[in-house]
Amino acid sequence: MNQERYQLLSHKNHLNFEFVSEGPNGKIKKIVRFSPENIGGATFFNLAFGHWDEEIGDIDDQAISNNKDTIKILATVAETVIAVTEYFPDMMVAAQGSTPGRTRLYQMGIAANLNKIKKALEVFGLNKGRWEPFTRNINYEAFSVKFKETV
Repeated sequence: MNQERYQLLSHKNHLNFEFVSEGPNGKIKKIVRFSPENIGGATFFNLAFGHWDEEIGDIDDQAISNNKDTIKILATVAETVIAVTEYFPDMMVAAQGSTPGRTRLYQMGIAANLNKIKKALEVFGLNKGRWEPFTRNINYEAFSVKFKETV
């Protein structure tokens, strides 16, 4: 993807990233965290993303920044996904928005950049409880990606 992105700080474990969103509401620290999960014997990374909330000492995935930088934020988060799948090529990454609106926003971002994304990643959508190859114009419940092996 050729969109403008924020500068990332990657932690040593390659599973935690942070950056600062800048816009009309100031500078807002954002965190992207990849946590190992296991459901039904399948191990994958769950992507969590949001504002860093100093009060709770964790990610607030419900916060709305209104910093007018949605595309730049999505491109930055996408960069972390690519970095994690390159570093852990055998692991899938799954993501779902914290609200249906955010899930839809993520879907629109994937659909708009699908041809570019597919060069590096295999992309899937969760439809009626089943994973299938991502197809535009289907409303998915969640998304997953895996590093694409190139020969």
